[in-house]
Amino acid sequence: MFSSRFHWDLRPNRLTELLREKRGTGVPVLDLTESNPTHAALSYPPEIASTFARPAILRYEPAPAGSPEARAAVAAYYAARGAAVDAGRILLTASTSEAYAYLFKLLCDPGDRALVPRPSYPLFEFLAGMENVEVGQYPLVYHGEWSIDREELERAITPRTRAIVLVNPNNPTGSYLKRSELEFLQGLGLPLISDEVFSDYDFGPDPTRVPTLAAVPETGLSFSMSGLSKVAGLPQMKLGWIVVNGPAHLRRQAMERLEWIADTYLSVSTPVQAAVGSLLEAGEAVQRQVRTRTAANLAALRAVLAGSTAGVLAVEGGWYATVQMPRIRPEEDWALDLLARANVLVQPGFFYDFAAEPFLILSLLTAAEVFGEGIRRLKDAL
Repeated sequence: MFSSRFHWDLRPNRLTELLREKRGTGVPVLDLTESNPTHAALSYPPEIASTFARPAILRYEPAPAGSPEARAAVAAYYAARGAAVDAGRILLTASTSEAYAYLFKLLCDPGDRALVPRPSYPLFEFLAGMENVEVGQYPLVYHGEWSIDREELERAITPRTRAIVLVNPNNPTGSYLKRSELEFLQGLGLPLISDEVFSDYDFGPDPTRVPTLAAVPETGLSFSMSGLSKVAGLPQMKLGWIVVNGPAHLRRQAMERLEWIADTYLSVSTPVQAAVGSLLEAGEAVQRQVRTRTAANLAALRAVLAGSTAGVLAVEGGWYATVQMPRIRPEEDWALDLLARANVLVQPGFFYDFAAEPFLILSLLTAAEVFGEGIRRLKDAL
């Protein structure tokens, strides 16, 4: 009766079941997985709400790529970060998830493949599967820092591979794409899809880093994605974007086809387009809080676990930290035991498709007092 797209096991995992049981009996749980900025005890400027009190939101003037004013506001966001992006290369979407769907439609036929990093974002299989696109993986390897396994990536390419997906910085490893890695990827001749939602949240400068592909010299077709969800801490505003980069003729063809796709759905609301410039400006205050919070929590995590049998892997940016636990039990058992005995919720590495274990993933966005108590209980569990 239903589409064959829905081939996934939809049953809740053991951690979800235990969490539901805990919360059902009223047990307070320290949630170290919080990734929703609107639930993270941040202070939002009151002018965010007032940005919608404007007559422009009452007029519907559909534009498939987005209104000129909204696209100009996104271009100004990049200009403030030293990247010259013409508004004509920007297409608005309701989210980065929708942007992935558009790009899979643009680049892939049913049965084609997109390569995605491992470990990384846990929804790739679902996003690609909804478009009848297969997912292949290429590994990120850790030797004191994370890097692309180039030989394995080349081996993963098949005649039906149509794109390589980057998450820059990666979620959850926090590793940025390096210039030498970009040169290697450009030499493969495949379009690059770069998810850059966490790009503003670095923990320090690095001249070897590629913060965005939006202004990379035109040596191949690439797509940079971001949005208000992470840039301004406003996931409820539902606005993302794609920046198309590459040779002029390919860029023009890609934009034409993306506009056809967008015109089919016209999903971006008028109010958020009218407000995006003000939201980006007001969101700077939220972004500063996030940067302060994540840096402080990372420092606290390193201090608390220093000298213990657990270690914090190197992280360059983003909202997450990876903790390597002692190899005396599987990571799922570590996570279940922490929740059962210490009422602390963390994510095991297999949620992000880590190739080895045991690793636990913690959100650095968590409110400081919750995070501090949670990591102390984690240390006690060691």
